[in-house]
Amino acid sequence: MLLLNSLAPSQLSTQNPKIPPQHSLASSQSHGSFPIPAKRCALSFARKASKGGKLAVKCRQSYFDQQNFSNSSGTTSGNSSFASRSQGASNAGESPARVYVGHSIYKGKAALTVEPRAPEFTALDSGAFKLVREGFVLLQFAPAAGVRQYDWGRKQVFSLSVAEIGTVVSLGAKDSCEFFHDPNMGKSDEGKIRKVLKVEPLPDGSGHFFNLSVQNRLLNMDESIYIPVTRAEYTVLVAAFNYILPYLIGWHAFTNSLKPGDSTKPNNASPKFGADYEWSK
Repeated sequence: MLLLNSLAPSQLSTQNPKIPPQHSLASSQSHGSFPIPAKRCALSFARKASKGGKLAVKCRQSYFDQQNFSNSSGTTSGNSSFASRSQGASNAGESPARVYVGHSIYKGKAALTVEPRAPEFTALDSGAFKLVREGFVLLQFAPAAGVRQYDWGRKQVFSLSVAEIGTVVSLGAKDSCEFFHDPNMGKSDEGKIRKVLKVEPLPDGSGHFFNLSVQNRLLNMDESIYIPVTRAEYTVLVAAFNYILPYLIGWHAFTNSLKPGDSTKPNNASPKFGADYEWSK
């Protein structure tokens, strides 16, 4: 008799049914089309001396065990992109397989690529993890170099923060917004690089213009790249932004780590939070 403790049948991976020699089993859950880090299960065999011996499967859940959260600074990060571990790894030391995602819009004068960047966590002495930096969405603008050709060597980038993403997704058909970035803010080169991103409605109301202007005094460069985005293309961007927002602020990690009884434990991850609740005051 096979007992599955804390593991629903729908959580078992069907992509790679092979169980590694050390009897470890990895499963993955999907939330829409974006992979949520898997649960790692260890198989333990216990056979009673009496008849009716049984095979027990004990499962431990760990979000951070599923990702490559270690670097020299002690801060965990998604590095260059959101990533998930490949299924059925033959041993614990095997390098994780990364999944790179993005969405591109190609037009006659420019191309726009949108890519999410993962949040960063740090390990606490208690063994828990704390969010130290929110994720963001990277916009990459490349001017056209010919028919259906784009000069990615001249690309300009702009990082949309969580708050800026909220502004973009809330725009109406006739609304516009503008963001200013100085990558060297607070440094000796402050003011020498200026980036301005404008999102404005098209004159006929069929979509929006994305216009990125970059002034770089260090390189004596002044560039402006714009691309029209139709209403349908903008709808796709808004849907993607709305979907990725909870992941950018790390809330998927929190919900994936919840277990029965957690509500009775105090939250010591931040001094802003504690065992006190509004209704207990």
